Amino acid sequence: MARKVADKRLLRLIRRYVEAGVMVNGVKQSNREGTPQGSPLSPLLSNIMLDDLDRELERRGHHFIRYADDIRIHVKSERAGQRVLAGVTEFIEKRLKLKVNKEKSSVKPATKAVALGFGFYHQPGGRIGIRVAPKALRRMRVRIRWLTGRSWRIAMPERVNRLNRYIAGWCAYFATAETVTTFEDADSWLRRRLRQVRWAEWKRPRARRRNLIALGIRPQEARSLAGSSKGSWVLSHTPPLRRALPNRYWTELGLLGFGHRWRLRHA
Repeated sequence: MARKVADKRLLRLIRRYVEAGVMVNGVKQSNREGTPQGSPLSPLLSNIMLDDLDRELERRGHHFIRYADDIRIHVKSERAGQRVLAGVTEFIEKRLKLKVNKEKSSVKPATKAVALGFGFYHQPGGRIGIRVAPKALRRMRVRIRWLTGRSWRIAMPERVNRLNRYIAGWCAYFATAETVTTFEDADSWLRRRLRQVRWAEWKRPRARRRNLIALGIRPQEARSLAGSSKGSWVLSHTPPLRRALPNRYWTELGLLGFGHRWRLRHA
């Protein structure tokens, strides 16, 4: 560490972190190697210890991405990937005296690999594009389902405000992705979730009919929809309710969706 870090105060702080031990069921236990899971020290140590690896990969002419101890190296073939994996593993374990997690280390096509929530896909001309990984999309949908839960009694303006805060943070990270349809599809699904919430808020058939008419739906059509025995999720996708609660309705309530934020980033 001292070869890379000249500040003695920082070296003392790192030593205290490493030697601090961990709490297990309220009992302090010493640790002989590694750092506590989730410790802010881990990415710092990774960047210091793996700086030599960065220099070695640059010397070899590899294209790579590294974030703390998570690294992706891009080569042209599986055979080259196997060769590079073996060489890099040897460098890390013999030169840097670190352990490589063999279970998480593998050679995969770019379209099947993921890195920090991002996936990749082939574009015309042989270029590799960036997309949001499926697992990251599933996590986003879990959060949106919670924010648009019908059992959560909250005023719609406040719900929209909380959605905006979450979407702003999510898009600030993932707007690097080049697949606008992913963000547009998320908006379409989100608006359907919100139509379902609004329908549930109106509760009784009389209130539903009155609100539909106020939003421009013909009385006969409003009466038929309000008296329907179908569930709110099914009804949220029907043409009358989509006309009553169009995109403009949510925009006027202040909703700034995924697609809007993606376009701002790529304008």
